[in-house]
This record gives sequence, structure tokens and C-alpha cells, in this order.
Amino acid sequence: MQKQTYWYLENIDVTGIFCPKKVDHGALHSEKTFKKGEYIYLPEEQADKIYFLFEGRVKIGNYSEAGKEITKVLLGPGEGFGLMSMLGGDTHRDFAIAMEKTKLCVVPVDNMKEMMREHNQLSVFFMRLLGSRMLEMEQRLESLVFKDSRSRIIEFLINLVQKRGQRVGYEMLVRKFLTHQEIANLTATSRQTVTTVLNELRNKNILTFNRKRLLVRDMELLAKEGEVA
Repeated sequence: MQKQTYWYLENIDVTGIFCPKKVDHGALHSEKTFKKGEYIYLPEEQADKIYFLFEGRVKIGNYSEAGKEITKVLLGPGEGFGLMSMLGGDTHRDFAIAMEKTKLCVVPVDNMKEMMREHNQLSVFFMRLLGSRMLEMEQRLESLVFKDSRSRIIEFLINLVQKRGQRVGYEMLVRKFLTHQEIANLTATSRQTVTTVLNELRNKNILTFNRKRLLVRDMELLAKEGEVA
């Protein structure tokens, strides 16, 4: 597995520290809006900023030697990325692109370090984040080595629901569902395999989906499918 060269933040309420609510945010950080398909940064560009996502979606990835796009992660509101620059990375080894109209809070690394000195809870959060990212890398490697394509896809769906799902009665709803190709890129499978697995689960009445949403009717049955996959 290729060494992971990015870090990203998840589920941190930064509105009390970062823009848009901090009165003097202009001196420490700025808000930027990116159009759909616009690159936020590219490989080899200087890595000297941290990005927090308030609106929209962002794809983090890179390109293989053959020019094939490799998707590493898809991020939504409440998440962030670019943390590698806090660890001494001078340039980006991946790209970040807006998947739709996206609003970011951009924090220069030097300013982030200053705010971490002012907000102890922010420093603690980063320490915990680094540890959790290491654990996630290990789990992803184990999944790629020991699990087949069907198992990886089901595991991805379960994690997606746990992370972004909203309870609707006894069901779980994920808005802005991913394309089959995006899921394939994230699970190291093919689009055809993703389509086959999703259709199979839909035929079993475990879930239903379209381009806009995923609705899991029974999480326990989905988990059991992953166990027997």
C-alpha cells in the first residue's frame, strides 16, 4: 500500500475559533470559495496552510505513474485537510479539488501554531487526531490485504452510514450519495463490482439508493452481509 501522505480533520466545531465568527479572523485566517471542479491545491505546490470545510465537498487524491486518478478521501462540512503541512511537509504530494461549490476557512500554518498556543483544546485535538489517523491507516491496510472486494464495499457503506448517516425512523439516510466510480476508487474495486454489490443489497431489501441518497433499511442485516461476504 502506498504511504499515506495526507491528514484531514473530522467533526470538530471550529466556529468559535476560526472564521466566520471570530471577529479578528482577517488577521489570522480567511474565507475562500471554490467553484465545482476547481483545484484548491495540486501536487508539488507549497504546503503552508490548513483548510477547514464549512460548505460543499472536497476530494483528496493523487495520480499514478500511468496518469490514473487515485481517490484517497472525500470530505464534507465539518472536516478539514492539509495537516501534513503542520508536520514539516514543504509541498503537497496530493491534490484537493472542489466537488461542488465549496467554502473553506484557510489558516496559514504559522497562525495555526499560534492559535494552538492560545487554545489548549486544539492542541489536544490534533494529538488525538494523529493517533486516530494511524489506526485508520492500519485498518485500511488490513482491509486491502485480508478482505475481498465485496467485503470492502460493504465495510465502506457501514462506515459511511456511521459517519454521515441520519436516523429516519428505524432507517439510516445518507444524503449526497457517492457515484459508483467514487466508491470503487475508495475501496480499490471496480465500478462494475460496486454496482453488482449495491444491486444485490437492494434486491435483499437491505438498502435502496439513487444518485442523491443512500437509505439503509436495516443496519444489522448490512453488517451480517459483511460478515459472510
